[in-house]
Amino acid sequence: MRLSVLDTAPVWQGSTPAQSLRDTVDLAKHVERFGYRRFWVAEHHLTPSIASTSPAVLVGQIASATSTIRVGSGGVLLPNHPPLIVAEQFGTLAALHPDRIDLGIGRAPGSDPGTVRLLRRSEAGFPAQLAELRGYFANEMIPAAAPVWLLGSSASSARLAGELGLPYAFAHHFNPADTLPAVAAYRESFQPSAALAQPYVLVCALMIAADTDERAQFLASSLALMIVRMSAGGLNHGRHVPPEIAVNQSYTDAERQLVKDRMAPRIIGGPDTVRRGISSLLASTGADELMVITLIHDQAERIRCYELIADLTSSGLEVADSPM
Repeated sequence: MRLSVLDTAPVWQGSTPAQSLRDTVDLAKHVERFGYRRFWVAEHHLTPSIASTSPAVLVGQIASATSTIRVGSGGVLLPNHPPLIVAEQFGTLAALHPDRIDLGIGRAPGSDPGTVRLLRRSEAGFPAQLAELRGYFANEMIPAAAPVWLLGSSASSARLAGELGLPYAFAHHFNPADTLPAVAAYRESFQPSAALAQPYVLVCALMIAADTDERAQFLASSLALMIVRMSAGGLNHGRHVPPEIAVNQSYTDAERQLVKDRMAPRIIGGPDTVRRGISSLLASTGADELMVITLIHDQAERIRCYELIADLTSSGLEVADSPM
């Protein structure tokens, strides 16, 4: 099977955004060695817990620090940017790193309403913006073309990706309840295109893998606290809290139920638990590719998480060439 990584450069209490960015570049070098197919970075703005604000800049740094893994955006939030600038940025990256750059496109704001006003988001319709962007890659003034993916967390984005004949990446980690309807909508609406002859589905899931179930649950206490804080305060919930502190957090009955409900679709545990979770997700979605995002404080344990997942699926990593 094909495995990939999504990273947000998470920022932790006691650390800095600069260190988070360095850790992300370091992580990419390790997962390349583990056999992962691609490494994408997110776009968020003025969010205390996320340092990944400029995908094009970070993609360039990661591509320069690696040699074989595909590197891309998961994704560039197109209404935040003039399509020409995005085409020029990723066309430049594709020229400097041939056959290694992906351009994942989304439509979400990536921040709170106040920051959205600062971004001066375009009022043009998203399909029109996307068409404009793709058109620039046919212009000889753009150094090279980067493959375009459509990202989403709903059936509407899935149908658009299918109608355009683009590969589709679904944010299961963000909206697991709509995964199956969105994947079905994509496949039902798919029209072959010059970019893609048949549907291609990537599903991004949140996983925390460790050597034992108990260790994974301890590491996941940071995620639990983030869920509670985001429920109360949105994206600006502060920096992520290390598990040594988060594990001692007291919750109300309502908060405990919230954590239980939100954690249930995540794949968290030791090797056997994670293997079963991956098998179940792949069986239900029929995904062509699985992208993994995690939230682990210690860099060594974060790297170990990805190593474990690669080991668990190693028999499926040797696959025939795919269209993506």
